[in-house]
Formats: sequence, structure tokens, C-alpha cells
Amino acid sequence: MRINGTTKSLVANHLADSIQGSMTIRAFEEEDRFFVKNLDLVDVNASPNFHSFAANEWLIQRLEMLSAIALSSSALCMVLLPPGTFTSGLLSQTGFIGMALSYGLSLNLSLVLSIQNQCTLANYIISVERLNQYMHVPSEAPEVIEENRPPVSWPSVGKVEIQDLQIRYRPDAPLVLRVISCTFEGGHKIGIVGRTGSGKTTLISALFRLVEPSGGRIVVDGIDITKLGLHDLRSRLGIIPQDPTLFNGTVRLNLDPLSQHTDYEIWEALGKCQLKEVVREKEDGLDSFVVEAGSNWSMGQRQLFCLGCALLRRSKILVLDEATASIDNTTDSILQRTIRSEFANCTVITVAHRIPTVMDCTMVLAISDGKLAEYVWYDEPMELMKREGSLFGQLVKEY
Repeated sequence: MRINGTTKSLVANHLADSIQGSMTIRAFEEEDRFFVKNLDLVDVNASPNFHSFAANEWLIQRLEMLSAIALSSSALCMVLLPPGTFTSGLLSQTGFIGMALSYGLSLNLSLVLSIQNQCTLANYIISVERLNQYMHVPSEAPEVIEENRPPVSWPSVGKVEIQDLQIRYRPDAPLVLRVISCTFEGGHKIGIVGRTGSGKTTLISALFRLVEPSGGRIVVDGIDITKLGLHDLRSRLGIIPQDPTLFNGTVRLNLDPLSQHTDYEIWEALGKCQLKEVVREKEDGLDSFVVEAGSNWSMGQRQLFCLGCALLRRSKILVLDEATASIDNTTDSILQRTIRSEFANCTVITVAHRIPTVMDCTMVLAISDGKLAEYVWYDEPMELMKREGSLFGQLVKEY
């Protein structure tokens, strides 16, 4: 049953991925490959059930054979014995023999019921194991640490110091980031580039403490972020993710979930991110309905909503985690233009998917295989392109 539960999750995940990426699958004409993979996963999931059924049938058949042999042997002995062999004592035992034979004949039914009880017991055992596993999942750090609350104006400069940072996702897993050391000066525009799997997003995750450092530390405006509560840290940073998510509710709720801003401020933020007219055309304006995951808004509009949230919060540090990877060039230009004008004095950290996105950054950080390609490569974009053997230069040429 444990194997069945594990393999069934693979079928469900593949189905969900196929539905979500159906347009891409059709565009590249890969329907047959996904269909064959689905059949393979279904076969793997059905295999434990088949073996369990075969084992049960094997056991039942042999017990039925034992019952038939016992019944036939007893009846044959009673027939072949000479007349007068049966005494009153033996006859009194006949009832006991009949009961024994009846028990043998009903053994099959008892076995089936026993197997069902064992399956139920196995389900209970697996449930208890899962509960025990979840009970020992390490919890995140507390939301607020009263003795280590940051100042109200923190971060005021936006300086980020990464000191010998090491990251691994599990205690026994290899390091994903290996001794990263660099400094993001306040007000600078930082671009982070590298090939897929180099550790760009992991570095951003460490800044928000989605994963805790295995070594080293990150200091923001003189405060070690591991000493702060998660709410105090994350509420002071802004982020525009690659896959924006809107929540079931209204436009106002998604832009200002804690009701900290006036309608005028919300409309002003919508105007700056080119969404004011779109929302105004809705019948209910700021109270317009947003379905789960924001599926009634386009990807570009959802991305601009995230920009609107960042504009309202006015965070001194803004992170763009490949925010332009899934949007068109027009939305990308709106996003970049608004960030340049509204966050001119803020530290903007951009994880780049499109190389032109980081060409106007003041500094570029090139990461390769979880470490800095070379510390001296942490430089202005045009200077990096001039360096012989520069990873950034190679990425620009490939782009």
C-alpha cells in the first residue's frame, strides 16, 4: 500500500503538469511522448495491486486444496473402515469432526475477511506513519522575535552583505551555494546571471529565508537577517516573482491585503503600472472579483499587479526573480520603465532570464555551479563583456 500511494502521486503530478502545459505540449507536438509516459506511470502504479491480488489468489487456492484434501481423507477413512468399527465414543466425536470440516470449508471466507482487515490495518499504520512524519517536519523560524525587532525605518539604505554564504536543501545533500561573498550597495541595480541550475534563485530564497543558510550569513543594513522574525524580514522586502499568484477576492484585497492604504494610493499605484484604465473599466472597480490564482487576468496583468503591490509597500529592497520570463516585450518595457523611475533610490536585485534586462544594471553578479564565476567579474555589464573569458560575455553572445 505504501508503494501504491507513492506511485499514485507520480500519476497525479504528471497529469497536473500535462494539463497546465497542454498548450506548450501541443505547440511542440509532444503529445505522444506525454501519453506514453502517462501509460508507463499507470502501469507502475497498477503493478503493486496486481502482485497483491496474485499473492492473495495463490494463498486462497492452496488453502482450498488443503481443505479439500482434509475433507476427502476423512470421508474415505470413514467409508473404508470395517463395519462395527464405530463405537458410541467415536460416534460422539463425529460431531466434532464435522465441526472441524466445517471450519476447514469456511477457512476461505475467514481468510478473505482477514485480508480485508489486514488492508484496513495497513491503512491505519500508513496514516500513523504519515502523521508521525509530519509531526517531525522542522518548523520555520518564528514570525516575530520580540527581543530582535528591527527599527521601523529598516532597511533605510538597502545595503546587502553576503558573507561566506553556503546553502544546502537537506542536511545530507550537497551544497547548492558554495561560499558566496559579495556586497550589494544601497541604491544600486544588481543583475544576477548564470545558466540554469547555477543557483540564482537559491540566492534569492536565502534572502527571504525560504531556506536557511548552512554557513555564513546575510546582513542587511547592519542586521543579520537570521536574527529576525520571518514577518519582520519578509514584510520589509519587495518581490516580483516569475509566476505571480493572485488570491481569491477583490482587486483591493490583492493589492492591499492588510488595508494599510487609501483608495487614492491604490489608484495611484495602478496608474503607475498601467492598470488603472483596465480596472476602471470593470463594473466594480477596486472591488472587481479575482478568481483563484487570478486566472481571469492575463499573465502580464498579474505581473503588473505584483508591481503595484511593490509600489504600495515602497520597499527599500526590491527583488525581481526572472519577472520578465513569462511576459511579452510590451509588458516587460512597462515593468522596467516603472522600476527605473519609481525605485531609483532603492536596491533592485534582478535575476535575469533575458540578458537585455540587466544591461542597464550598475553591477552584474555572474554565478556558475553555485559559486561566483570569479569575484572580479562582479562588475558593471560593459566591463564584464570586455573581459576575456567572461561568463557574462559568453551569455550575451549566446543570447
